[in-house]
Amino acid sequence: MNKKKFTYKKSGVNIKAADNFVNFISNVSSKKKGKKKFSNIGGFGSITNIPNGILQPRIVACTDGVGTKIEIANILNKYDTIGIDLVAMSVNDLIVQGAKPLLFLDYISINKIDLKKLKSIIKGILKGCRISGCELVGGETAEMPGTYEKGKFDIAGFAVGVVGKNKVLTKNKIKKNDLILAVPSSGLHSNGFSLVRYIINQKKINIKKNKFLKSELLKPTKIYVNEVLKLIDKNLINGCANITGGGLSDNIKRIIPDKLVADINLNQIKTLNIFKWLKKKGISENEMLKTFNCGVGFCLIINAEDLNKVTKYFSNYNKPYVIGKISEGINKVKLSGSINWS
Repeated sequence: MNKKKFTYKKSGVNIKAADNFVNFISNVSSKKKGKKKFSNIGGFGSITNIPNGILQPRIVACTDGVGTKIEIANILNKYDTIGIDLVAMSVNDLIVQGAKPLLFLDYISINKIDLKKLKSIIKGILKGCRISGCELVGGETAEMPGTYEKGKFDIAGFAVGVVGKNKVLTKNKIKKNDLILAVPSSGLHSNGFSLVRYIINQKKINIKKNKFLKSELLKPTKIYVNEVLKLIDKNLINGCANITGGGLSDNIKRIIPDKLVADINLNQIKTLNIFKWLKKKGISENEMLKTFNCGVGFCLIINAEDLNKVTKYFSNYNKPYVIGKISEGINKVKLSGSINWS
């Protein structure tokens, strides 16, 4: 008789550790002024209400991750900001449609449950949810030995928002002579890290000892929800674009109507030191523009006469500025000039 005992724990999956993590999430995310707001975290599904006062509500949903920025977090053993990135990458997409973020769910897959690491990630997710005014209502944590190497993991986020039918931002609102505004990014956000890591590896740079990179690479993605929703409520936006993978050109052309062109002057872009650093490592401007946000985290398209009204909704450090206008044409986007990389 075979007396060897086979257990799930011996195979590498610790259900008790996962349950402890779920209890932690439930406790830190469901308390608001001493009262539980969501008691169904850890259940099979989560239920929430559609806010009152939204006429003919439309549901908007999206999902995203943070890519290989995770590998930088692993190198620096710092996980308290990538949760903010995770929320930002989805909620910044929601507001492009005019939607208010309502709820958020996360998915974490990992080689082995590491409560310290996971708690740090989830605290970042909760912070991102607070900034964007949505609620973490559930998620999934999967312990997957054999799929991920030791210490490796991945995260994904899922956001749902709501917008009234008359507030949905469509291409139809964009017209000739509208202004294109750049809203500054906080840095790399969560795109282009495979190229960043390739350069670091090729140049044999120790980011643990490089103060500049150590401070720059894990800066969390800026969340634009509060300012943009206020502008939408005041009917001050004709269109907007979240500048993520593909850079300025590929993202803004997604919202430009036929027979119109986003005419952008690159001379006007105020880039950041991290992009100047990358450019000096041997990346062409064209490659920079299609890989990174280059300092433009979000774009607004507005009526020219509303410029002063729009900028008042932003603080000085992230105040939007004009980088172009909408013209007649067929190519969706026209880039002229060059960014000042010095």
